[in-house]
Amino acid sequence: MSTTTVTPLTTADAETLITAARAAAEAAGVPVSVTVLDAGGHLLAFRRDDRAVLISGETSTRKAYTALQLNAPTADLVDLVKPDGPFHSLPTALDRPLLFIGGGIPIHRDGRLVGAIGLGGGAPEQDHSFATAALQELAR
Repeated sequence: MSTTTVTPLTTADAETLITAARAAAEAAGVPVSVTVLDAGGHLLAFRRDDRAVLISGETSTRKAYTALQLNAPTADLVDLVKPDGPFHSLPTALDRPLLFIGGGIPIHRDGRLVGAIGLGGGAPEQDHSFATAALQELAR
């Protein structure tokens, strides 16, 4: 049995993600908050643009946490928690800061979950696209 050591997400990785996400959001003219969590759900980096709505700090963090805990982009989970969805009670069943709005994406390295990024401040589709752009930059 072989074990593979996966390099954890570093603060340098988190800074790359924040910079890339903010650049994508800036190009779209959208002030945002960006949160990066490590595999344990601990804050690695956070940045809120001066003009971003205050709640975006909380929503970016909750989106990252949700993507991490469920190992799925939050955009893919929205329908699951609707009243007729299979996980409709999940947002209120647990005492956890879950948020099922697009903008959170898990981060994988060598097939292993190493963290998550969350964006808040734009429309859900925009936040998702900014997070995706950040992950593409990290993969370079």
